[in-house]
Amino acid sequence: MKKWILAVALLAWIPLPVSAQTLADRVVSHTLSNGLRVLMVERHQVPTISFRIIYKVGAANEVNGMTGVAHLYEHMAFKGTQTIGTKDYPAEKKLIEQIEQTYTALRAEEGKGIMADSKALARLATQFEALQKEAQNYVIPNELSEIYDRNGASGFNASTGNDVTTYMVSFPANRLPLWIAIEADRMAKPVLREFYKERDVVLEERRRSVETNPGGKLYEDFLFTAFAAHPYGFPILGWPSDVGSLSATETESFFKTYYGPSNTIIALVGDFKADKVIPLLEASFGKIPTTPPPPPVVTVEPPQRGERRVEVEDEANPQVLIGFHKANLHHPDDPVFDVIDALLSMGRTSRLYKKLVVELKIAVSVSTAGGSPGARFDNLFTLSATPRAPHTTKELEDALYAELERLKTEAPSQAELDKVITNIDASLVRSLRSNSGMAGQLAYFEAVAGDWRYVLRNRDAIAKVTGADVMRVAKKTFIKKNRTVATLSPVENGMGQMEDER
Repeated sequence: MKKWILAVALLAWIPLPVSAQTLADRVVSHTLSNGLRVLMVERHQVPTISFRIIYKVGAANEVNGMTGVAHLYEHMAFKGTQTIGTKDYPAEKKLIEQIEQTYTALRAEEGKGIMADSKALARLATQFEALQKEAQNYVIPNELSEIYDRNGASGFNASTGNDVTTYMVSFPANRLPLWIAIEADRMAKPVLREFYKERDVVLEERRRSVETNPGGKLYEDFLFTAFAAHPYGFPILGWPSDVGSLSATETESFFKTYYGPSNTIIALVGDFKADKVIPLLEASFGKIPTTPPPPPVVTVEPPQRGERRVEVEDEANPQVLIGFHKANLHHPDDPVFDVIDALLSMGRTSRLYKKLVVELKIAVSVSTAGGSPGARFDNLFTLSATPRAPHTTKELEDALYAELERLKTEAPSQAELDKVITNIDASLVRSLRSNSGMAGQLAYFEAVAGDWRYVLRNRDAIAKVTGADVMRVAKKTFIKKNRTVATLSPVENGMGQMEDER
């Protein structure tokens, strides 16, 4: 399910005990003097506040040679500032500059290839390691997290996606000034300390998530095959060669381009008074200098001319992943895909579960997603399934296509549509009663759709989807030349048997 879109659309109907107002009436929207957008919802039932900071930058804003930089910067944002995470910043700063100068020289020498001076390489590598070791003497590890822990923080985390980068935390309400002071400092004066050490951590994360994870390999190759031009084909964790060559200088330049106030959304939900918070935010975040708008993503994925297929071989259970190109969240047909998504795979009464898992017994699991790998740009409707032995991915493919064909020829009844909408409402409203959930959703849609009210308009649009709409969109979208198919196949030896792990 495209949970972000459907979930938040229901927020206007979440009971708010202290008022009968709808969400549209309760959200206070304010733009600081430097262009930073703030969304606030007061909820005084519990003395806590949940915070979200979303930057409108992700893997889709990267270019070849610098893939993975957004995710790497997310890691660096936890390293502290000029006042947090350091014993002596002026002394540390000099060493950081020397480290960067040495790395630049080392990379330049390595770039000479076979003409590189081996003695110069050895000298620079030794100097590089020595400077990093010396810089460690000034680092206070994990000071930022420890400050938050001591002050009752929960859910302190971050995530990088294709469309946005999100930082989240919840605090007791009386720690609001602390959050403002630290996060404004983190936005204005980040320090890329331990950069090359953390770069190795990110490469190890990639090894765990992709290179030794069959499912990760399949999804990465699937996206790379589906998107020949658009950066949605880039892995969020980056290509290994790109990440392994990123410098602190390049990463800092990326930060200055994309992490300015006008490219940032902040959401607060909880026990506070909005009119009291706005001056505090203006006095802290508002003082951060504004920056020019970042460059837009101009590449558009060209129409696909025929089916694309990719096979990944690994010592793993087989799996099939199918994607069909579709428009972004602003297209009037996007709500129809939400309904199709729910019809096919929402719960044990969904069409695919009943047909493939229960009736035919050819699948262990099956799922769909209405917008992968992002929503901001034209994306994919995807179907994923794992066969039940001894059935094959080919059998699953044929069964999935049969259900898609059914969507083209048999309109779902109004009763089935009503059931889907009711189930979506019930499950997602329950999941969004928390301050944290509401803050995340509001900030996300303000960033991706340009207006958090999109969620209200989208819910209305979903309710108006008809069986004829489903048939029309299915006929236009679920066609062979518009699809990409990725299969995960077990590695076999010469005897036709899966190889034993060694």
